[in-house]
Amino acid sequence: MSQELIAILEQLEREKGIKKEVLIEAVETALLTAARKAVDIKPEEELEVKIDPTDGKIRAFRNKQEITNIDFGRIAASTARQVIVQKIREAEKEIIFTDFQSKVGEIVSGTVYRFEKGNIIVDLLGKAEGILLKREQSPKEEFKQGQRIRAFIVEVKKEAKGPQIILSRAHPNFVKKLFELEVPEIYEGIVEVKSVARQPGERTKISVCSKNEKVDSVGACVGMRGNRVRNIVNELQGEKIDIVRFSDDIKEYIKAALSPAEIAQINLNKEHVKAEVIVENDQLSLSIGKHGQNVRLASRLIGWELDIRTKEALAAEKLGPAAPKEAVVEEVEAKEEAPKEEKKEKKEKKAASLEDLSGVGEKTLTILKDAGFKNAEDIAKAKLEDLVNLKGIGEKKAEKLIAEAKKLIKK
Repeated sequence: MSQELIAILEQLEREKGIKKEVLIEAVETALLTAARKAVDIKPEEELEVKIDPTDGKIRAFRNKQEITNIDFGRIAASTARQVIVQKIREAEKEIIFTDFQSKVGEIVSGTVYRFEKGNIIVDLLGKAEGILLKREQSPKEEFKQGQRIRAFIVEVKKEAKGPQIILSRAHPNFVKKLFELEVPEIYEGIVEVKSVARQPGERTKISVCSKNEKVDSVGACVGMRGNRVRNIVNELQGEKIDIVRFSDDIKEYIKAALSPAEIAQINLNKEHVKAEVIVENDQLSLSIGKHGQNVRLASRLIGWELDIRTKEALAAEKLGPAAPKEAVVEEVEAKEEAPKEEKKEKKEKKAASLEDLSGVGEKTLTILKDAGFKNAEDIAKAKLEDLVNLKGIGEKKAEKLIAEAKKLIKK
């Protein structure tokens, strides 16, 4: 039995990947339980069972003294068999858990094994079974039993029956990983995927940037004649993919994210991370997309809330709800044309600034601004003592400043 036991353990080590030492320790524990039943042991006595890893000889020790009257041959066979089977199961579960735990966030391949209440059970190359939950499936994809399938590992859980490997084909990172596999520049770190926004089965927007000026990030992802992105679209069974060029300029980034719509103007509210996007009437439906898909994905992609409006709608809002359409159009046109009267008024406002007062140097200008005087009109309205009280401005200089300001305003 001794040599046979070692041979079995060594074979299991080769086939199952379970270390012989682990199996020997498990058998020793089981034999110790059996030995306690065969030997009369007092509570204060210590009992040990050891297996020699070279020849498989089994020895029992009471208080470090070897016991020679125990026949392990009869009980060892059945005990060892039970322990080995149990240990193999436990070790296999642990190996599978450890193996797939390290693959969380990666793509694995397998075969559709069976269907369970809308979920798909996937045979992962005979090593384990993964579960593709209904919520993690793309709504427009269909699979048949025995069909090859690739999926993204979301999570690995420890269960009593064994590790549960949760798979996904709807996760945004599934598309990101497909690009890593398909585009060498992304895998090598030359091109970086900055963000992914996805509506499974419909459309995905992915933003990329290049760390090498000689490499075009979008071109690398598209590939020669569109081969690279086409392969990914085929894997996703026809899901559309928009490849967006990332930009540190948020306005340029928004324009790229809302492509193919043309944007007329963008007003940013950085405090609330919102952007008001102004478009022409004929670009409204294109920028919003079917059921709001385009603007929703663009908003997720850049991380800003996007409010899309037409020029007419914006003008109507300023004029009030009762404003007729003609008035709206006139207001928009008036804004675009920027009338000469408005420009003239701006010039006049500019002409009445503190800088236009004669005899005012840099030092005096700083003193006046620090005191709260914003323009020539403020000086003209000021009392003489208000200026005299300022450090560096005497009575004569104050009188001269007020006179100059009044003269400038009249002009």
